[in-house]
Amino acid sequence: MTNNMIRVALIGSTGYTALEVARLLLAHGKAELTVATSRSDEGKPLSEIHPSLAGRCDIALQPFDPEQIAKQADVAMCCLPHGASAESVRDLASAGIRVIDFSADFRLSSVPLYEQWYGVTHPWPERVGNVVYGMPEFFAQEIATADVVANPGCYPTSAIMPLAPLVRAGLIQTDDIIIDSKSGVSGAGRSPKLGTLYCEANESISAYSIASHRHGPEMQDLIHRISGKTVDVLFTPHLTPMDRGILSTMYARPELQKGDTVESVKARLMAELRETYRDQPFIHVVDHLPATKHVVMTNHVQMTVRVAGPSDAPGRVIIVCAIDNLSKGASGAAIQNMNVMFGVDQMMGL
Repeated sequence: MTNNMIRVALIGSTGYTALEVARLLLAHGKAELTVATSRSDEGKPLSEIHPSLAGRCDIALQPFDPEQIAKQADVAMCCLPHGASAESVRDLASAGIRVIDFSADFRLSSVPLYEQWYGVTHPWPERVGNVVYGMPEFFAQEIATADVVANPGCYPTSAIMPLAPLVRAGLIQTDDIIIDSKSGVSGAGRSPKLGTLYCEANESISAYSIASHRHGPEMQDLIHRISGKTVDVLFTPHLTPMDRGILSTMYARPELQKGDTVESVKARLMAELRETYRDQPFIHVVDHLPATKHVVMTNHVQMTVRVAGPSDAPGRVIIVCAIDNLSKGASGAAIQNMNVMFGVDQMMGL
């Protein structure tokens, strides 16, 4: 750190998550962007790649050189695809710089699970299962001293945060949990793809990767890590015609007590969530039904619970959670993790 400012490097600077990091750092009182790298746009100002930064962040893009970056930055935010990210994270950590990795390369607990779902050989296998998951609401103590932090996935954040406390408390059954998620198009990244072209995505909602999305095992893995219980999750994501935001609706069966009613089950689950997140500034357990517009452009999470069935015969529990996929689902979470790593107020810059 210089002048009490945290120096931040962006590794892979051309995507939406990198833009969001740069935007958030402009309002951060104790951190500044000092390095931005790109393998394809070296020498160009960052504002040429992201015109919304013109006149505010014109730092020149430079090649990836871990030794040089370590001299210029205290922490690197690695916004690279899986596989490629792990190699860069390894090289940065070896050069002595702390790293927050946006990819899935270090989120899962075992090499076989990672290689099964991502289809590549992991380049730094000895660290898989030995990197803290970047969710300060559950792992702040480990994040504070970590050399590498695995930034959470966007869909998993919207599911883990409401489900893990309820599973841990034994309030919902661990099998037959259904997660139905809707995401804005920015979740697919900035590179052009057929399914995210305007004429394909506009005025249309579509499911994709049914029973095969890579965030499914991440949800199961982390809920197990937090709760100590194995869960069975069926996850279906949907692409929706909006820029940003995720709304996840989850269905589970409650663990009933004698004399339970719909209202008593709802009250018990809401009380557990409120107690879990009582001292967490970004998590809000609300009475209304959350919507993506309630949290857009923020690091905040809104969640609530409903219970189906006649009053005296409670049925399914319905949990609704809204986040911003680019903020709490990616770059905002990274800033929050950085704040924890360097002993800064979690809400700084957010």
